[in-house]
Amino acid sequence: MAWLLHRVVVAILLVWVVASIVFLAIRLVPGDPATLLLSQGGMAPDPGAVAALRAQLGLDQPVWLQYLSVLKAALHGNLGASLEDGTPVVSAILQRLPRTLELIGAAALIAILAALPAGLAAATRRGGGFDRIASLLAAIALAIPVFVAGTLMVLVFAQWLRWVPAGGYVPLAQDPLRHLRLLAMPALTIALGLSAVTFRMTRAAALEVAQKDYIRMARAKGVAPPRILLHHVLRNALMPVVTVLGLQLGSLLGGTVLVEYVFNWPGLSGLLVDAVNARDYPEVEGIVLVISVLFVALNLLMDILYAVLDPRVRQR
Repeated sequence: MAWLLHRVVVAILLVWVVASIVFLAIRLVPGDPATLLLSQGGMAPDPGAVAALRAQLGLDQPVWLQYLSVLKAALHGNLGASLEDGTPVVSAILQRLPRTLELIGAAALIAILAALPAGLAAATRRGGGFDRIASLLAAIALAIPVFVAGTLMVLVFAQWLRWVPAGGYVPLAQDPLRHLRLLAMPALTIALGLSAVTFRMTRAAALEVAQKDYIRMARAKGVAPPRILLHHVLRNALMPVVTVLGLQLGSLLGGTVLVEYVFNWPGLSGLLVDAVNARDYPEVEGIVLVISVLFVALNLLMDILYAVLDPRVRQR
C-alpha cells in the first residue's frame, strides 16, 4: 500500500500548489472587484465607497494575510461567499457541479460504448472498409470545434427536424423525459471529440498488442479469436486507453464552457467564466479548487485502475 499512500500525498500537494497559483493569478488580473461592484452605467464610483467596500471584503489586507485567511477557511470547508451577491460559494458549486458531472458522465458513457468496440473492430480489420470509414469519421470529429458541432446539432436536430429542444435545463425529478432530451445534444457534442480520441487510441493499442508473441502463441494453440480479442488484446490495450480517457475527462471538468453556453446548460464551467469576468475572488478560487480536487482524484482513480489491470504497477 506504500505506492497508494505516496500517490495520495502527491495528490494533496498538487491540490495545494494549484490553489496557491490560482490565488495569486486571479489577483494579477487587471481590475478591482470593489470598483466593478460599485460601477453603474459606466460611471466611476466614489473613491471613499470603494475604499470602504475593499475594507469590508478584506481586500485592503496584504496578499499574504489574505492567502493565509483563505487557506485556513478552505481547510475547514469554508470557501467564502461571492463578492457579487454574498451567496456561499459552496452552495453555488453544489448547485452547479452535479449538472457538469452529469454532462461529462453521459458523454463519457456514449464515447466508451461507441469507441471501444469500433476501435477493436477497426484493429481486427486493419485496412478494410470499416477501418477506413471509422478512421475518416474520427479525423473529421477531431477537426470540428466543439462550438461548431453544437451549433450544427441545434440547427439540424432542433430547428430542422425538431426532435429535441434547442437548449435549456429541467431538473430530472421535475420532468425526467424532458431532462434527458435536453441532455442528449450537449452530451453528444462532447462525446464526438472524446469518441474520436478513444477510438484512435483503442485501435492503435490493439494493433500493437496484436503483434505480441503471446498473442501469436494463443493463436497457434487454437484459442478462439473472440477469446483472444477480449481476454488478451482488450485487457492489455486498456492501459493507454485509460490514460487518455482519464486526461480527457479531467480536462472536461473545466472545459465544457462552450457547450454549456451553446445549449444554455447551467453548469460549473459557465459559473467559472462569469466569476472571472466579475473578479469574484472567492468564487473563482472555490471553483478551481473543487475542479483541481476532482481532477487529482480522477488521476488517483486511474492509478488504482492501472494497478488492477497490471499488478506490476504496484511494485514500481
